[in-house]
Amino acid sequence: MDNIDKKILNALQVDGRITNQNLAEKVGISSAACWRRTKAMEKNGTIKKYMAIVNAKTVGHGLCIFVNISLTRHSKENAEEFAKAAHLRPEVQECYAVTGDADFMLRVMVPDIDAYDKFLEDFLFTLEGISQVRSNFALREIKFDTSIPL
Repeated sequence: MDNIDKKILNALQVDGRITNQNLAEKVGISSAACWRRTKAMEKNGTIKKYMAIVNAKTVGHGLCIFVNISLTRHSKENAEEFAKAAHLRPEVQECYAVTGDADFMLRVMVPDIDAYDKFLEDFLFTLEGISQVRSNFALREIKFDTSIPL
């Protein structure tokens, strides 16, 4: 990845809907070269996808919870089972295998406390292999950014 690729990525992270022509002008290369570079980064997985970032509060999903999950037994199978299950739940916005006091950390977005209670009862508490669930509720969002500094 060279400086031109980084400029392309920085511009796309600010505006994913920028036209190829405007992107090429912004980074200082031809439109054809810009298109080839962008397509190559899409193909190799550097650019994962394009999307709109939605304001969770305006669509009724303003409750953000960080959930730490500890497994009863550390095994590849238990970890894979949990990861597959978490991947299928739309409330789970992010899921990480972590070190420290927990095995996984989730960022969960729901409309309200009742929805989170239902998420716990219908999903997390039904999974085998979980020994502990610790929830931390976000009081307010201080910073939210999806751009990777390049």
